[in-house]
Amino acid sequence: MSVLDELKTLSSAEEFFEKLGVSYEPEVLQVLRLHILRRMGQYLVSEDFSGMEDAQIFEAAKVNLEKAYQDFIESNPMAERVFKVLKEHDPNRPKAAPKPAFVQIGTLNTNTDPT
Repeated sequence: MSVLDELKTLSSAEEFFEKLGVSYEPEVLQVLRLHILRRMGQYLVSEDFSGMEDAQIFEAAKVNLEKAYQDFIESNPMAERVFKVLKEHDPNRPKAAPKPAFVQIGTLNTNTDPT
């Protein structure tokens, strides 16, 4: 089984850290696990693993997990915004156009005679 296939079988953040030999603070991981794993996934997707040996893929996965973990040690989830819901609540994001007001059906003119 390849390294990437093995990573796909892992089910907890702790398993990723243990499998890849990356040290972590349990208190940090408890709070930021989803953010860290999401960021690691973003980093892994940008990698080109074609032609790499398993040892190279393992090292790249380890480096990407360490980098993702460090991103949230040095910053915070609101600043990093890895999830759509956080991106949508960005105060610097342009506001969407206002939605049209609700109109009660009884106030509509149903006269279809053009004269």
